[in-house]
Amino acid sequence: MYASWHEMEITIIENNITIKSDVLKRDVACTLLIPEDNDITEPLNLLLLNDGQEAESLQLRDALEDLMSTNRIKPVLVVAIHAGIDRLQEYGTAGRPDFKKRGAKAALYTEFIKTELLPAIAKLTGIEKFNSTAYAGFSLGGLSALDIAWNNPELFDKAGVFSGSFWWRSKDITKGYTESDRIMHSIIRDTIIKPNLKIWLQTGTKDETSDRNKNGIIDSIDDTVDLIKELEYKGFNRPADVQYLEMVGGSHNTDTWAKAMPKFLIWAFGR
Repeated sequence: MYASWHEMEITIIENNITIKSDVLKRDVACTLLIPEDNDITEPLNLLLLNDGQEAESLQLRDALEDLMSTNRIKPVLVVAIHAGIDRLQEYGTAGRPDFKKRGAKAALYTEFIKTELLPAIAKLTGIEKFNSTAYAGFSLGGLSALDIAWNNPELFDKAGVFSGSFWWRSKDITKGYTESDRIMHSIIRDTIIKPNLKIWLQTGTKDETSDRNKNGIIDSIDDTVDLIKELEYKGFNRPADVQYLEMVGGSHNTDTWAKAMPKFLIWAFGR
């Protein structure tokens, strides 16, 4: 039997590793946050996080220690993947660059995650299959996380998106853009078989000021709400499959995302 986790003092160990990626032709730094060996009394969960260089400003370690110590979440290993200088090219939607040709390396980044990062984590931990494997990110990194999880549901069972860049579009606003030009929305529409995935989405009412269609609602909220509609058309149910957190006064920054992080962690790995 596993020991009870009730009000134990859990210590999170921080390790930094570098993966020499043949796929991306660069060194990829990752910050690993894992409970101390003797604190792990049940199967581990895994969370991959884009923009992992922000782990400290997201107060991630504090959140994990607090939630595990108070028995609110199951033990989780976080692999926070640092973005490189090519972030605008590596993040995005695989095989579907935006109208400015950003995201041209998103397919390569997906390949790195699947063929280099996940095998490296398995080798490092000795764990072939985690209890649950989630992928999350912020802004453009959130779009990337959802795209990768969506297209690889055999590897991921959950996706978390904080202030996702769901405006990502194939046509410039001034060149006859319509809402059907939003790329992630069309990826969801074009998917034949509904992936077995649970999705958590967050926006802030001060994420931005842009309002393309002049309806009094900022684009980031409109784009996220419309994405949820596409998910519902695809057969996803709320709140069982999709959870949405709209933070009043929330901005497009790590302060807001740090406040939302415990809510996401409890959703993804809660007891």
